[in-house]
Amino acid sequence: MQVTETLNSGLKREIKITVPASDMEARLMQRLSDAKDKVRIKGFRPGKVPVQHLRKVYGKSFMAEVVNEILSDSTRSVLDERGEKAAMQPEVKMTEDEKEAEKILAGGADFEFSMAYEVIPAIELQDYSGISVTRPVYDVPEDEVEKQVAVVADSARSYEPKKGKAEEGDKVTIDYLGKLDGEPFEGGAAEDSDLVLGSNQFIPGFEEQLIGVKEGDEKVIEVTFPEQYAAEHLAGRKATFDIKVKQVQKPGALEINDELAKNLGLESADKLREIVRGQIESQYGNVTRQKVKRQILDALDVAYKFEAPSKLVEAEFQNIWAQVTRDLQQAGRSFADEDTTEEEARAEYQRLAERRVRLGLVLAEIGDKAAVSVSDDELQRALYDQIRRFPASQQQEAFNFYRENPSALAGIRAPLFEEKVIDHLMAQINVTDRKVSKEELLADDEEGAEAASEDKPAKKKAAPKKKAKAEE
Repeated sequence: MQVTETLNSGLKREIKITVPASDMEARLMQRLSDAKDKVRIKGFRPGKVPVQHLRKVYGKSFMAEVVNEILSDSTRSVLDERGEKAAMQPEVKMTEDEKEAEKILAGGADFEFSMAYEVIPAIELQDYSGISVTRPVYDVPEDEVEKQVAVVADSARSYEPKKGKAEEGDKVTIDYLGKLDGEPFEGGAAEDSDLVLGSNQFIPGFEEQLIGVKEGDEKVIEVTFPEQYAAEHLAGRKATFDIKVKQVQKPGALEINDELAKNLGLESADKLREIVRGQIESQYGNVTRQKVKRQILDALDVAYKFEAPSKLVEAEFQNIWAQVTRDLQQAGRSFADEDTTEEEARAEYQRLAERRVRLGLVLAEIGDKAAVSVSDDELQRALYDQIRRFPASQQQEAFNFYRENPSALAGIRAPLFEEKVIDHLMAQINVTDRKVSKEELLADDEEGAEAASEDKPAKKKAAPKKKAKAEE
């Protein structure tokens, strides 16, 4: 096999590979020899079929297998021998001339093909000890914990039967049947559904029309689904709901005590407060981490300037652009509404795509050198967390989707790997804690918001969409 480099410009490479006809013939004869004792041909005893007869019957199909084997093996071997990593699967080209292809399959001509690809640039890692970041820390006060405990307690509040009309804060138990143009629609019906009026659990306009109903009432209400409703076939459409009120209840006294905690499956009110505090601190901790991560990525962006593979950048840009245009379409807005033009937006998102790819390559190199990895258990837990976001009826469908789409599964692995690399970096850089207020922690100036959008990973192939329900 003869390998000739025909292009070496920047990150672009083109390689011409020639496999002599004699080598092709040798591979074919080896396959025919291996098949001799296995094939069964009428008129010949097992193992006694002449090789030339086998060639006449199976020659072209076996040679096609040889060609595919060479294409597969050569892509890996050429890159390994050259010590290069392709940014994407190399593009392979071979003759499109039918007569030439027939000669190759017949063993009468050399097999020539070319492979074009972009290499991942060599990245020389720098010392991280000079990177300094400020970690904003918010100490959660007791009154904020108590407010959230009250919210939890309210969700577990007991209700008692009420005679008379329902008011805001009361719980109604209803049967409902949703209709579009007079016909029921999927996901728009339920029986014995509990709804606390004023909780905004259902679509806008639904709960307000139940104020004043009493047990035994039947009524028809009219609503309009939001323009941005998750189920596209319902978005913006008018619907009616046939309602039957089965019970009205008023809320009992709100008491935060050990009995309430036990009703929630906890041993005491103190344990409830401990868990609530942990949840709140975790939420603010996520904000803190994102701000620290943004500073780290900004520092890496300054430190590493190199040409990124154009095909990776283009693929990333297409992901971003598809999301941007989809969001604009769903919002019914234009680039002019966003005080920009399509040309300016394209240039900006092209820049963001280049940054994402470049930082992705840097993080991958850091992780590789530090032997960072995502275990199968970690990936499985993340996969199950993702699947649990779907309704129970769709979880098997979602699981099959990820199992059958390696790129989608890679989309779950990538952020796990990235976070572990960030953890590795934080152990080596200078981190200074600074106490801040809640408002300061949650504030995001224009510059920070832009950086945040840059740091979000590009969307991968999406999993199946969730089905619509009457509730939002």
